[in-house]
Amino acid sequence: MTRLILSTSNIMTGGPSIIRQPGADRSNLELTNSLRSNFLAAQEDYTPPESVANSESPSSSEQEQPNRPLISNWTTRESSDYYIPTIDWSTSGLVEEASQYDVTVKLFYLPGATVANRGRYARDAVQLVLKELKIKNIDLLIVSFPGLSFDGDCSTAANKKNSEQGNEEEEIESWATLEELHEQGVVKKLGLAEFGSDKLAKFLERVKVRPQVDQINIKDCCTVPKPLLQLAKARNIELLTHRDCTDILPKGTLREILGQGPKGAGLLSESKRGLDGMKGELTPEWVVKYTAVVRDRGVIENKGYFAVAELQE
Repeated sequence: MTRLILSTSNIMTGGPSIIRQPGADRSNLELTNSLRSNFLAAQEDYTPPESVANSESPSSSEQEQPNRPLISNWTTRESSDYYIPTIDWSTSGLVEEASQYDVTVKLFYLPGATVANRGRYARDAVQLVLKELKIKNIDLLIVSFPGLSFDGDCSTAANKKNSEQGNEEEEIESWATLEELHEQGVVKKLGLAEFGSDKLAKFLERVKVRPQVDQINIKDCCTVPKPLLQLAKARNIELLTHRDCTDILPKGTLREILGQGPKGAGLLSESKRGLDGMKGELTPEWVVKYTAVVRDRGVIENKGYFAVAELQE
């Protein structure tokens, strides 16, 4: 088994094709575009000049399509972990002292991933963000569970539909690891995504560390349901809105990003075209989005994603 660790680096240094513009429909385009952009940049940065490359004799397994650099030049394998692309940790970090920022992290548990491993997913995601930003703790960690949405023709319909979604037992079990991170001081505040009033009320009664934020998408219902407003006010929970996809990285999208197509990274094999690469069952497990905002200016200085998938070879 190989763990693929995909990263975007800081997308705030990219152009408008990478950064999702305010008001855009909820989408995973920001993630997919920034992954592709970072892969291309890494291929350019880590590939030696043509004269040097031509003097080497790569093995048959490393042969690439024309105009595509050797995979080993811009990726790194560390035991069972495969970093795509290579991460130069020495160049990461924030410009100012960590105390000058509000750092928000959103963790997406993806459909099809093993529920029993969510504790490890959460710890790994947080550690990657801490290492990338060179900080010791996170201000807010929001978790997004698969299968939840806040869609409907009106706020009442959306709230009712939401109450029947998800798996309460799995959500409670997964929350325990986040509570540990909070108790350890690694995360200052915890939050949820897509919890209507019914789900939230039940959840609050069963957890030790209560969420201080509930993030919902109200694109289709336009207004926040009154019961949710009342519950949030009574329990001192901040309501935030968002436009993220719940299933932010479907398996087909990931295979396209890593595949042999014109927009692919050329890492996965494609038997129909006789193109060599990694073979096996690919399962996206989680995605984490991090944002660092300079407190006194309200400016986003650093924003990026990590995505992890398992390749069962």
